[in-house]
Amino acid sequence: MEQPEHLQPRGFPPLKNDTFLRAARGEECRHVPVWCMRQAGRYLPEFRETRASQDFFASCRSPEVCCELTLQPLRRFSLDAAIIFSDILVIPQALGMEIRMEPGRGPVFPEPLKGPKDLQKLKPTVDVSQELGYVFRAITLTRHKIGGQVPLIGFTGAPWTLMTYMIEGGGSNTMSKAKRWLYQDASASHQLLQQLTDVIVDYLVGQVAAGAQVLQVFESHAGCLGPQQFADFSLPYLREISRRVKQKLKAEGLEQVPMIIFAKDAHYALDDLSQSGYEVVGLDWTIRPQEAREKTRKRVTLQGNLDPCALYANKDAIEAMVKQMLEAFGCRGYIANLGHGLYPDMDPEHVGAFISAVHKYSEKKEN
Repeated sequence: MEQPEHLQPRGFPPLKNDTFLRAARGEECRHVPVWCMRQAGRYLPEFRETRASQDFFASCRSPEVCCELTLQPLRRFSLDAAIIFSDILVIPQALGMEIRMEPGRGPVFPEPLKGPKDLQKLKPTVDVSQELGYVFRAITLTRHKIGGQVPLIGFTGAPWTLMTYMIEGGGSNTMSKAKRWLYQDASASHQLLQQLTDVIVDYLVGQVAAGAQVLQVFESHAGCLGPQQFADFSLPYLREISRRVKQKLKAEGLEQVPMIIFAKDAHYALDDLSQSGYEVVGLDWTIRPQEAREKTRKRVTLQGNLDPCALYANKDAIEAMVKQMLEAFGCRGYIANLGHGLYPDMDPEHVGAFISAVHKYSEKKEN
């Protein structure tokens, strides 16, 4: 169904706060921009109220619900970016896999991929406009509703991370079933990773066409791979995604938007990641800022990396930790964030203390 004229992906309100985009491109900013992964989440009572009577993936398929959930944290906090409410697992769904979100367990695949023969069960090609058009409609609606307040981030899971869910059937501490594929059948593993990459490229380009101003790729399960496996089964596809997305954006006359790669626990790959075609490299909380700067050699903007659990501390302690983090990273080529997403039991006031402290200690600083 075509959207009403006023919600078509054009004629968006002008952007009022471009701090995030400037920082992503390594430009000078009046303060360090800040946002939080999972900032639209269950830690907000209004989020729980909105989602109380609706299935998780039904919420993801409703542009109006996604828009409302995306905007909720902007009403509370002085954030410098919004990230569309969705889920990385919409791509396995688009490939034909069934997924349920079960309380206390998270995502569950009733029929995970058990062996290479199961690849035949996946759709050979995916029309992202048809299968994932609800995400595009949510992005367009949200861009209009934000009214240019801050940029809107679109995102995807990375191929390896999506592969783990599709094989493990849900979350896993070891990813042993997925890693068995890498050791026992590298050819089938590459086949699946390439198939996912092809969908991801079209999906990300579609998000930009719909109105996304930044794109983030979540390689959340990078830490389960060693350096060699990461180099063989993750990094080539991350590079391909950034290269092909930029090529397709150019070919389709769309804006070249900053791209962020967040490969959790991939310390060993920071040098490679800083040369993988992304403007921003996200960091988890287990690496020192100085070490990250040394490994990335000012090639990219860095994003991160306060331990999410630091938000359980009192507000004075949060402020002190933020001050220390800003001093360690410096205020140029830097976006403040947590080292992973917000947890459901966090106090919104402590989230607000984190955001306010970033602005307080970075405003008017020398860059």
